Amino acid sequence: MFRRTGTSRKGTAGPGRSTSSEALRLVSVTKTYGSSDENAVTALDRVSLGLRAGTFTAVMGPSGSGKSTLLQCAAGLDRPDRGVVRVDGEEMTGGTEAALTKFRRQRIGFVFQQYNLLPTLTVEQNTTLPLKLAGRRIDRNRAREILAQVGLGDRLGHRPDELSGGQRQRVAIARALVTEPSVIFADEPTGALDTRSAREVLRLLRETVRVHGRTVVMVTHDPVAASYADSVVFLADGRLAGELHAPTVDAVAERMAHLGDSADADASGYDAPLGV
Repeated sequence: MFRRTGTSRKGTAGPGRSTSSEALRLVSVTKTYGSSDENAVTALDRVSLGLRAGTFTAVMGPSGSGKSTLLQCAAGLDRPDRGVVRVDGEEMTGGTEAALTKFRRQRIGFVFQQYNLLPTLTVEQNTTLPLKLAGRRIDRNRAREILAQVGLGDRLGHRPDELSGGQRQRVAIARALVTEPSVIFADEPTGALDTRSAREVLRLLRETVRVHGRTVVMVTHDPVAASYADSVVFLADGRLAGELHAPTVDAVAERMAHLGDSADADASGYDAPLGV
């Protein structure tokens, strides 16, 4: 089911956690959509990728490059047809959907473009919901501490419709942090925000890595958003197409322009919609 690997590092990783120095590892991951050879589309084609713990990585590529499918498979929201995915040193293979859901709740956090907050719950209740669903003890003091850190300490009793878009996304980040996950996956987290709110959210994601020690993987189409990351991984036609360390806006835009020129939109991989 979830198999532990032998890779380890010194130090402790908390109850039931692996001590792998890699937060995420994909090995020859392949995903194809379509029921027949004629209409089959290869969204991911033997993708291998390793991300160290405590890093912030942006994933970019032209439309249809496979970036959302990569996030789906890496986060355990979809199963690859072939290949291996390891999170926190443990392999996500086999097992039931219930077991996979439990694993996600323990090891993975999510930040979505449309926030995915429940409108009838308060800010505090939305933040602690993953703990409740996982049957874990709810430490309200810890939740309030995280909400204060993201600038919402005075909004605990507010509901989502009483918040701005940027504030809602900050709730989503707090919700992702409260379970102390190994990896936080962010799917276009600034896509629905104005420029100022987007920058605030990106700074929070960066602090999630530097202050909280989490690993963040962010799918984005925006070179400005990608410049907040430690590195950018590029995809084209379902395959890795390079990596850029210490990215700048101009460097990312130039690389994306090159990928856009070289990618054949009609033959590229299909970005499956993100689902839970």
